[in-house]
Amino acid sequence: QVQLVESGGGLVQAGGSLRLSCAASGRTFSNYAMGWFRQAPGKEREFVAAMSPGGIRTYYADSVKGRFTVSRDNAKNTVYLQMGSLKPEDTAVYYCAQASVAGRFNSRNYDRNEYDYWGQGTQVTVSS
Repeated sequence: QVQLVESGGGLVQAGGSLRLSCAASGRTFSNYAMGWFRQAPGKEREFVAAMSPGGIRTYYADSVKGRFTVSRDNAKNTVYLQMGSLKPEDTAVYYCAQASVAGRFNSRNYDRNEYDYWGQGTQVTVSS
């Protein structure tokens, strides 16, 4: 059974930084793309970033490009989301997710339906 556990959320002032972590267990981590999504109150869950299984390729939502960086350490079965220049509109619950198909990384990874396992989420609140 795959488990994903996020950590690192919290309250930060606008312009600040946070790093989220997501520790995975249950299947070979390095075989699967990983994604980050977020959901603000009253809004749908939206794509934030994704990284290929080997950690070479990435995708970002336009709203976070240049401010957020996704990375992974396959030796530690962990994916990270470094968030900088945070804005109040970044306030949301952030979820990591593991892709459903081993070895695949393409434009499908923008879509939450590409992922079959999700973490419980971690709250990020950015004050103005």
